[in-house]
Amino acid sequence: MYIAAFIYILFSCPHLKVSGQEEKDVLSFRVLSYNVENLFDVKHDTLKNDYEYVGGASGRYWTYRRYRKKLDAVARTIVAAGEWSFPALVALCEVENDHVMRDLTHYSLLRKAGYRYVMTESPDERGIDVALLYRQHLFKLLSFQGVSVPPPKERSRPTRDILHVSGLLLTGDTLDVLVCHFPSRFGGAKASEPYRLVAARVVRRLADSLFRVRQYPQLLVMGDLNDDPRSRCVREVLRVEDPPLEEAEQPLPDVLYHLLSRQASESRHKGTYKYKGIWEWIDHLIVSGNLLRRDAPLSTNESRAKVVQLPFLLVEDERYGGVQPFRTYNGMRYWGGYSDHLPVCVDFKLIY
Repeated sequence: MYIAAFIYILFSCPHLKVSGQEEKDVLSFRVLSYNVENLFDVKHDTLKNDYEYVGGASGRYWTYRRYRKKLDAVARTIVAAGEWSFPALVALCEVENDHVMRDLTHYSLLRKAGYRYVMTESPDERGIDVALLYRQHLFKLLSFQGVSVPPPKERSRPTRDILHVSGLLLTGDTLDVLVCHFPSRFGGAKASEPYRLVAARVVRRLADSLFRVRQYPQLLVMGDLNDDPRSRCVREVLRVEDPPLEEAEQPLPDVLYHLLSRQASESRHKGTYKYKGIWEWIDHLIVSGNLLRRDAPLSTNESRAKVVQLPFLLVEDERYGGVQPFRTYNGMRYWGGYSDHLPVCVDFKLIY
């Protein structure tokens, strides 16, 4: 009789804890980073130099119809990159303002995803910023701020802010996200390097401060750094390392690890951006050590990170051979594609 009663209780209470075991759920937590190549609306912002994207001006002939097509292109990429579901977090580079972000989340293919967003309001002269889309049931927003990057010289042009976002996961832990778009290589990689080094120092200081104040730091750094994973900016200033190879070697909680660096070193025939026939890896996914622990509630490894090479994002490279990103503009010529960058993504395992 006692055995029968126990069996009845066991099967009528499916969430009962037995012998100290706790029932847990596991889900995939996908993160995407995408430079969307100048997502501008057609209106002039009086405080910004956005004239080339104002209603058919400056030879680009940027129209409302092209703007709507661009919104759908960005949304289609995010939906397809999510495969079976929408990504939990999406970092975007080169978005103009709150208006384009509202249109993207409310009036494109993303309208059913229920994305919320936060973004910077940077002093960048052209008015391009960075943003983070998040799904509220997976990432509860705690705080966000734009962190300014000082110019390397007194008269240097201002650049984009770093977006720092903190959110609560289903585990009850905090995840800190830094979305970056470092200064471009305009004028040459060497001449423009001081600008990126300053931006890298800002990110490194932010990371160090989070490592000091968080009891269990979980940090994700992503975006377009306009430098490759082996550059001085990434290796020396950000002090980013390759993930540990040996299972016995534990990642350190206060070290930053690059999820794409080995892929970048091993492949010359793919990347995230193509310049004069050469693929470059200038879009990055960097995590702190706790996110590489196999027993962690939120964890990943470098095998789960990749460049998103969906067929519709690529076109034939007639000049240099192979393929290249299907961009919106090639110079001043309108191609009507998606972006001059390919997205990068990584899957985390979330146990809660």
